[in-house]
Amino acid sequence: MTANSRCSAAEPPGLETQRREIESLLRECELRAGDTWYVVERRWYEQWKEFVENGDQNSSSFPGQIDNTELFEDLDSYHLKERLVENEDFMLVPAEAWHKLLAWYGMVEGQPPLERKVVDLPSTLKVEVYPVEIFLCLHCNMENVITAQFSRTDSIQSIQRAMCDAFSVPPGSECRLWMKSSDSSCERLRNIHVSVLDACLSSGMTVIMETRNADGTWPSSRPQIMRNSVEEQDSYRGQPGVCGLTNLGNTCFMNSALQCLSNTPPLTEYFLQSSYLEELNFTNPLGMKGEIAEAYADVIKQMWSGRHYSVVPRVFKTKVGHFASQFLGYQQHDSQELLSFLLDGLHEDLNRVKNKEYIELRDADGRPDQEVAEEAWRNHRRRNDSVIVDTFHGLFKSTLVCPECRKISVTFDPFCYLSVPLPVSKERIMEVFFVSLDPYAKPAQHRVVVPKAGKVSDLCSALSEMTNVPPSQMVVADVFNHRFYKIYNADESLSCILDRDDIFVYELSVLEEQQEEQVLLALYLRERSHYRDYGSGSSSYGTTLFGHPLLLSVPRSSCSQEALYNLFLQRLARYVRPPNSSEELEEEEEDDDEEELYKTQTNGISDDEEQEDGEKAGPSQTEPCCGDTSADSQSGGNAVAEPHPNLNHAHLTLDHGDPETENGSQNQTESLCSTNAETSNSTDNPRKDTGGTTDTGAQPPAERPQQHCKTTEEEKEEDKQEEACSPSLPANEQPAKRRARRKRRKSLFTIQAVNSNGTTERGTGEGGSAVSFSSQPYVAIDWDPEMKKRFYNENEAEKYMKHASMEVPQQQTTVQLQECIELFTTVETLEEENPWYCPVCKKHQLATKKLDLWSLPEVLIIHLKRFSYTKFTREKLDSIVDFPLRDLDFSGCLLKKSLSNGEPPSRYDLIAVSNHYGGLRDGHYTSYACNKDNGQWYYFDDSKVTYAQEDQIVTNAAYVLFYHRQDKIRKPTLPAPNTSPANDITSCKEDDDDTEQGAASYATMETD
Repeated sequence: MTANSRCSAAEPPGLETQRREIESLLRECELRAGDTWYVVERRWYEQWKEFVENGDQNSSSFPGQIDNTELFEDLDSYHLKERLVENEDFMLVPAEAWHKLLAWYGMVEGQPPLERKVVDLPSTLKVEVYPVEIFLCLHCNMENVITAQFSRTDSIQSIQRAMCDAFSVPPGSECRLWMKSSDSSCERLRNIHVSVLDACLSSGMTVIMETRNADGTWPSSRPQIMRNSVEEQDSYRGQPGVCGLTNLGNTCFMNSALQCLSNTPPLTEYFLQSSYLEELNFTNPLGMKGEIAEAYADVIKQMWSGRHYSVVPRVFKTKVGHFASQFLGYQQHDSQELLSFLLDGLHEDLNRVKNKEYIELRDADGRPDQEVAEEAWRNHRRRNDSVIVDTFHGLFKSTLVCPECRKISVTFDPFCYLSVPLPVSKERIMEVFFVSLDPYAKPAQHRVVVPKAGKVSDLCSALSEMTNVPPSQMVVADVFNHRFYKIYNADESLSCILDRDDIFVYELSVLEEQQEEQVLLALYLRERSHYRDYGSGSSSYGTTLFGHPLLLSVPRSSCSQEALYNLFLQRLARYVRPPNSSEELEEEEEDDDEEELYKTQTNGISDDEEQEDGEKAGPSQTEPCCGDTSADSQSGGNAVAEPHPNLNHAHLTLDHGDPETENGSQNQTESLCSTNAETSNSTDNPRKDTGGTTDTGAQPPAERPQQHCKTTEEEKEEDKQEEACSPSLPANEQPAKRRARRKRRKSLFTIQAVNSNGTTERGTGEGGSAVSFSSQPYVAIDWDPEMKKRFYNENEAEKYMKHASMEVPQQQTTVQLQECIELFTTVETLEEENPWYCPVCKKHQLATKKLDLWSLPEVLIIHLKRFSYTKFTREKLDSIVDFPLRDLDFSGCLLKKSLSNGEPPSRYDLIAVSNHYGGLRDGHYTSYACNKDNGQWYYFDDSKVTYAQEDQIVTNAAYVLFYHRQDKIRKPTLPAPNTSPANDITSCKEDDDDTEQGAASYATMETD
């Protein structure tokens, strides 16, 4: 073989030099991960070795060009044969040795060099002779499959780049990869920075690439919905960002928070520009493996595609529930709590710090604030560096002072939002009905101001000033369903009385110079049914409570049947007409004891009377029957987001026909219409239902309004329901015997000793008395239906008067946002449950604490703490917070003054508001937001979006405020849209109809 056959090789050095150089490289080169080695066919290598050791330039043992033909299955694909063995079939040479051999001898034309990487496998380093062979295709054309080989050390990103090149994907397209194994299951390759080995990719698998649609969705997750809907969506072109979010069931809190964040320009632009893709942190143990950031990005890109009326954030909701179990299911939650979780989750998913170092915090120890603040911020950024920190994080100064040694501890802490308190009034307005001792005076409704932390005696004192009745002559009671739910003692706390309770205050009589014991007698009114309850197997009659109960102070000696009968007649004189002389009432009485007969014929409360027409429109209202003790049931029908507080008031009709004035109460004539109890003033429903309960009723239980109260209030509500549905047992199961009858004068009603629930008791009183004095005595007067119809004036009984205090309009409390911020920065003493450990005293102390604002972020979130929680009460503060839409100036609140031209200004403009309508237990969330592109304000109510005017934004529903610093605000790039009356604001939706909108009307955008 001559030198001419080595046309592609350079003139080699001497054979001894070749041997020495190559052997030296083979001997000295160690395997290092990532290095390149080459595969050489063993026969050629052995021939070269013999040539350099024994031959000369013209020797017949000359190896010729490097030839790996024996290693390939065929010369078309140059695919390596399987199960080749090192040192038997091939040799491995380092890259430097390969390049020398290639330069000296050249390579057979057309053959590819067999370049291989050194991979760091578990517990060993080795040259990867057989790389991973993967099938590649696009989601939109899965028939077109190509094969490619990748090293186990190659990143997934290198596969993505290879696919973009192979399939000519337009530059800038957002892509994502799926791994499909042999069992046909697909898995997202989320982290494109991991290696093929760490991604568990092996030969024979398929990698599928998809690119994001123009509408922000992914081809793999577009749902199957009605075709006409898809066509409508495909043709829709709207303002980007003006897009509703479908309510999946009590997810209005999430929709409200998402709309506010969606209209935060720096965060939205960060996601729209796909900057997040390079910063996804898949290894952060505090994060969510990038899944929350990706799910949020999908929602934002769909909302800002301008191609959807509404987006269904189901996948985002699922991800949130997966990583924060408190948001699992479809219960109502707090939009600020979700916002807090989401900002923290996005921060950790996008944290640029991959390995957080431990940093020991130092106290100020007298150092200047500027130095300590800079150190604290620097330390914070060493562990936390993300777009969330860039946009939303500011710095507090926290000052603690020990009350004993006066040690001052100063620290600077980062914050993501300000939770500012609202000024809480120490007083409370209560509406009560005062029942005078004068039997002809109608009950008068009063509005009194009492201390929030006061006692029942304070209520009596306040009412005494209006009525001139001494507080000692008043008894306060809660009336529910014609019974006394509770009779309060003077020293009981007012916190146990809810605003929606029906509170009656009764004036009691006082006997002069008489030492005889007085009995507080509770009086119920009952009506006997026309028929016996044969179904129960007894001969007893059912009774139904009606009207308003009374409290009377009676001398113990006057508790006989006859004395009480006359006293009750006198007390009920306004609406019970005594028979005149021409109306001689006689009855045929049985020979045996009349009282015993009535005990046999009264079985207490019956449950089958239907609700009267005077109740609120809504579900049919009856009291829960005996078998139903549901604590969720409502008595008032209307379960909207902002329920009326007084759906169970006693049924009273406001009367203002008479010119008289009683106890300072002005008579006014106003009839509460029976068919429309929901009026707009404070007398909305000052009545409870007039229908009682029967033990044979088959009506479904009515529902009380669901309101969020403290635990004891919920228990109180349940207790009321249980009492309302307690079964009435017959007083006597013995059938009445046949008796001879005699004539006697008939009473208008009979008197029965009962229990607090209004059911008849078997026993009689002491010494012939009509009542028992062993505990609080309760009696009922039982009316025959005919007698009640003739002598009981129901219309008159329901009338009441309004005192002048009810006419004074209730002023809506308004506070300035600046007041709330000042309240946030006031000095407070730590609570006993949260003491501070003083390093000087060496013990925990109730130190004073003061928070000050040091530096503010680009976007400032202000959370108005409307929900007030104490040991005794929970309430929502409905004060109007007057917040500016422009030029919110913090220069007076910031400790850090502008020392250089580089300091940012401290003026902010409003960009979004999260609203909450309703109470503690239920409600509805909406939002206002300003579109960054056209500067127009919009009102977002789940899937519905309407134009908003600036004068509509400040309401008592405002809950979370978003402010953007003026130096960072970009001017709108589009003209403001036409907001003519035809396109103007629609009415604000305040009901919590939290059910998913029809999928046919909206495009449902979901991701994996």
